[in-house]
Amino acid sequence: MKKIIFTLAFVVSMIGAVSAQVDGKAIGLRFGGVSGLGAEISYQHPLSDVNRLELDLGLNDWGTGLSGIYQWVWDLSALSDGFNWYAGVGGTLGLSDSSFGIGIVGQVGIEYNFNIPLQLSLDYRPTIYILPSFTGGYDGICLSARYKF
Repeated sequence: MKKIIFTLAFVVSMIGAVSAQVDGKAIGLRFGGVSGLGAEISYQHPLSDVNRLELDLGLNDWGTGLSGIYQWVWDLSALSDGFNWYAGVGGTLGLSDSSFGIGIVGQVGIEYNFNIPLQLSLDYRPTIYILPSFTGGYDGICLSARYKF
């Protein structure tokens, strides 16, 4: 029984050790998506040491998009100090002159936090539209640059 308790305590402490520390707030631009053109204003707000909320607002020639994603962040310093990877789930709204869409989004990505207040990230965000009349969006592979504060 002591071995089981010791093993469980060891595993729990190791999980805590590999969790990333979510840095403070960050704001910047997220480039790319299906169309490959345009950008979103991107804001990250920490909710705990390992969770955050990302809000993205995009204005483009195809219309306007708003996304909110709850993210889990994990340490990836085995590559180099400053690397994290993250995954999340959320929702999106899209509006153009002729269509409206509501969708569910997932997100997975990798980020690097520099020693200066700069964060770069590369992520993939697939979207499933519940109201599929909307044809635009920032789903797909995107590159982000954010100022950390």
